[in-house]
Amino acid sequence: MAARQAVPAPCHDPATTPPQTSSVRALRRVAVRALTVVAATALSSGLLGAPPATAAIYPIPDPDAFYWAPPDLANFQPGDVIRSRPVPAAGFPGATGWQLLFRSNDSHDNPIAAATTLLIPMGGAGSSDTGSAGGRPLLSYQPFVNSLGAQCAPSHSLFNGEMQEAMALNIPLGRGWAVNVPDHLGPTSAYGAAKLGGKITLDSIRAVRRFEPAHLADSQVGLTGYSGGGMATGFAAALAPEYAPELPIVGVAQGGVPVNIGKLALEMGQAPHALFGLGFAAAMGLEREYPAEVNMGPKLNDAGHGLRNQLANACAGEIISAGANRSFYDVFLPGETQAGLSNQDPTLIRILHENSLETYPGVPRAPVYEWHGEADQVSPQLVRELAGRYCHAGTPMLLEMVPGADHATAVIQGLPNAFMYMSDRFAGRPAPSNC
Repeated sequence: MAARQAVPAPCHDPATTPPQTSSVRALRRVAVRALTVVAATALSSGLLGAPPATAAIYPIPDPDAFYWAPPDLANFQPGDVIRSRPVPAAGFPGATGWQLLFRSNDSHDNPIAAATTLLIPMGGAGSSDTGSAGGRPLLSYQPFVNSLGAQCAPSHSLFNGEMQEAMALNIPLGRGWAVNVPDHLGPTSAYGAAKLGGKITLDSIRAVRRFEPAHLADSQVGLTGYSGGGMATGFAAALAPEYAPELPIVGVAQGGVPVNIGKLALEMGQAPHALFGLGFAAAMGLEREYPAEVNMGPKLNDAGHGLRNQLANACAGEIISAGANRSFYDVFLPGETQAGLSNQDPTLIRILHENSLETYPGVPRAPVYEWHGEADQVSPQLVRELAGRYCHAGTPMLLEMVPGADHATAVIQGLPNAFMYMSDRFAGRPAPSNC
C-alpha cells in the first residue's frame, strides 16, 4: 500500500522545533548546497569507454598518517579497528572525542581503510532512551558531504567549523547518546557512490561497538542523515540485512533522499543550473569508485577538462561556485551529450542502479521515518513510491511530506522530528506507520 501523507501528531510537536537562530540559518544555507544532486552523479553523457588508466583523477592523499591503510589491510575483517586516537571535541561541551580507522569494503568488495569520529557524552544515558537492551544508545549520523577533497571529510569538518550542521549533534549528545560520524565518502572521496557510503556506515558502527574504551558493545543503533547523508543512511539500512545482520538497528530516520541518481541527472543537467557543479563532482566520484568502467575524460571539451582538474580536491563551496549555471552542453564535446543522454549501455545502467535506492533490491528490516519536502527539487513522487515498496515488503514506514517545504527548508523541520523518532525507538516504543 502506498504511504499516505498523514503523520501521527508526535512528528508535528511544535515543542521540538528549534528557534531560528543564526546557527540554524547557517544550517539552512548548507542544506541548499546539499541539494544533493549527488543524484546528478550520472552525468549520463557518455561516461564509458576509455582505458582505465585515465579514468579518474584522485584526490591528494591526506597528509595525516592516521588515515593511511596498513600493508596488511586484507588481514583485518570489515569493522575491525586498525588504529585509534583521542581528539578534542571542540563545539560539543562535555563530550569525549575519538577517531578510529577501520577496515571496510569498496563497491567491488576490495578492502579499504575508512575513518569515523565518535562523540561520547559525559555520564549515563537517560533512562527514557535506553530501552530494555541496556547500554548507551548509539546514533550514527551521516552528514551531507558534497566534496571531492580529503580535507573536506567529516573527521575534519566536524571540528573546524566547516560542517555547519554539526551543532545539531548536541541534541542527541544531550540525550546521553553516543554519536558516530563516519567519513562515508571513503578514502578517495567518492562522492556519489551511495552504496559505498552504506557499507562504510555499517562498518563504522561495527568499529565503534568493538572499540573497548567506548563501552558500546551492547548498544542499540539508530541511523540518521539528510540529502547525501540520507543516501548513505538509506543504503546502510537496505544493506544491513545481508551485509551486517548482527547490528541491532532499531530505527532509521532519513530525509531529502535522492532515490534515483540517473533520473535526477536528466532533470538537472540539460539546462544551466546553479548546482551543476555538484552533479559534475559526483560523476568524478563515480570515476574514482568504478575506474575500470566509468570515464568522462575522452568525452570532455577543454572547459570540461578544466573543471575536472579544478574540482579534484575541492570542497562544496568551490564545487558549487566553479560549476554554477553550467550544463552538459558546456563541458562535453559536441555530439557526446545527446549520445550520452540516450545511452543504454548495460554497464552504466548497472552502476546507476547499484547506487539508487529506487532500483536497489534490498529492503530495510528496521522501521523507517522518511521526511521530504512537498516542493523539494528532488522528486517527492519517487520517495512516495520507494516508501510504498518498503511498506509492501513489511517495513514499518512513517512517511512525512512537509507541506510547502523545498530541499533547504525540509531539513530544518524534519531533523528534530528525526531525533524524537529515534528516541522512541531506543526506548522500545512501537514504531508508528502510515503504510
